[in-house]
Amino acid sequence: MRLTRAATEQDVDRVVRAHAEAARLAVESGFDAVELHFGHNYLVSAFLSPKLNRRTDRYGGSLPNRARFALGVARAVRDEVGDRIAVTAKLNMDDGVPGGFWLDESLQVAQWLEREGTLDALELTAGSSLLNPMYLFTGDAPVREFAGAFRQPLRTGIRLVGNRFLHAYPYREAYLLDSARQFRAAVRMPLILLGGITRRDTMDLAMAEGFQFVAMARALLREPDLLRRIQAEPATTSLCIHCNRCMPTIYDRTRGTHCVLVDP
Repeated sequence: MRLTRAATEQDVDRVVRAHAEAARLAVESGFDAVELHFGHNYLVSAFLSPKLNRRTDRYGGSLPNRARFALGVARAVRDEVGDRIAVTAKLNMDDGVPGGFWLDESLQVAQWLEREGTLDALELTAGSSLLNPMYLFTGDAPVREFAGAFRQPLRTGIRLVGNRFLHAYPYREAYLLDSARQFRAAVRMPLILLGGITRRDTMDLAMAEGFQFVAMARALLREPDLLRRIQAEPATTSLCIHCNRCMPTIYDRTRGTHCVLVDP
């Protein structure tokens, strides 16, 4: 609900340089890896999306044009950091909205990224924070909690129509695996499996199917020591109930993102 303008090519160049500078800062600060965000319809992902990208210059229209920004960011970051730090990227397989970025185009972009050799691994994700965020999270849609995170009149608006935006999708373990398998068959570079991974047997399945890593988030908000517990006892079950009430806590300026079921 804000006025915006189209990015100029100078804006794009500035953002590409900013990614490289941020990666350099990470190296100087002692980090071991950086991740580039090419998903969820954030800026680079919005350029990739045929639904959101309506440009008529060299950054719009054809897939090579829409992918130019992502490839340029990856190239600039790699040129800046060399082999001093690992560089990964989180790429949307599917925006989860009609007319959005989908598997056929995402597979091609993944192959272009692999060909350029700028990344050490690719993390496979889905969904649109702008248009369909629950497509990524699955599980319960916390409409009431999201409404409570905003001031009026947005609070009332979210309560009234939030279900049209926060669609509920049934949760299942490793819910992005079926789509991710297509990428495993199409590229040879290391891949990171994401999406509702909470159990040791799921991790073992991912490894058996050729994924080099798995990514976890919500379950670790509930239990930061979960991985050590799984290491000690492989049958450990996560306490995360996929209520997704952690999602609105990104707006909590006091505590930051956290599991609401854990006492402060």
